This record gives sequence, structure tokens and C-alpha cells, in this order.
Amino acid sequence: MKYPYLLRGLEITRANHVWVADITYIPMAKGFCYLMAVMDWVSRMVLAWRLSNTLDSSFCVDALEEAIRRYGCPEIFNTDQGSQFTAEAFTGTLRSKSIAISMDGKGRWMDNVFIERLWKSVKYEDIYLKGYGSMAEVRKGLAAYFMFYNEKRWHQNFDRKTPAMVYFSNQPQRQAAA
Repeated sequence: MKYPYLLRGLEITRANHVWVADITYIPMAKGFCYLMAVMDWVSRMVLAWRLSNTLDSSFCVDALEEAIRRYGCPEIFNTDQGSQFTAEAFTGTLRSKSIAISMDGKGRWMDNVFIERLWKSVKYEDIYLKGYGSMAEVRKGLAAYFMFYNEKRWHQNFDRKTPAMVYFSNQPQRQAAA
């Protein structure tokens, strides 16, 4: 099922207003795997991520559930129209938490530009430099990279603040979802 795009003309100014997610491939010495991440729109903080060697929806649902468990619920969740994000397991999780579902139109990659920029950073600052040989190595490397990205890597657009600094300064009370 397709869902409408809810972000057109919307002013997004606070953490947990809009989360976005996407999937990219990660090349390894032999083969590749898939990376899915959930990101807060305002802060660019990576809230959760998962690797998989298949493109089923289960790894996406796992990342979504972790983000909700750790950071509460966003008002709106925006993705593309990929089969993982239109799957009942994924949309059902969002609906069960009363999270509005927003999906980009076909060919509208700019609608998820922040997570597209994340993929470029991940690949050029970590993946391509390290040349991981296995999913276990990728998982260990990305755990360190995302900690660095969220907590130490400042962003020019945020006046030299990190995503975590921006997220938590825009989030007066952090409540985990029930």
C-alpha cells in the first residue's frame, strides 16, 4: 500500500517530529550486505541501524522497534516506497504506535536527502577506507562509526554541534514508547 507524502510545506523544527529511514548496500571483500538506518530529521542523529544479507523487512522492523524503544515515537515516519517499508510488518508497527506514515513519490530522492547524505558519509569515511571482509567486521566497524557520527562528528549546519547534542537539546524529556 502506498501512503501520502506528508512533509511538503511542513516546518520541521524539533526532535522526534519526523524520522526517516532508508536502505543502502555495503560492499565487502567478497559480496555485500544491506544497511538500514533510522534517523531523526532535525538532528540527523542515527537512532538505530541494522545489517542484513537479504532484503526482507524483518531487519527494518528490528531497527524501527529499537529506535522506538530507545527514543520514543516520532509524529511522522518518512521512507521511500520500497517493499520493506510498505510491508505490513513495518507499517503495522508504525500504525500500532499511532505514527503517521509518509512516503516519498517515485524518483523523489531529495525528499530523504539527509539520509542520502548519511550514506555518502558512511561509505567515504568508513566502508571504502576499511574494506571489510565480513558482515561481522562491518557490524563492528559501523558500531564505532555511528558512535563517532552521533557523538563526536560536528556538523557545519549545526554550528559545530554533533547530532546527539542537537537531538538532546531539542528533546526536553525523553520517553520510551509503551
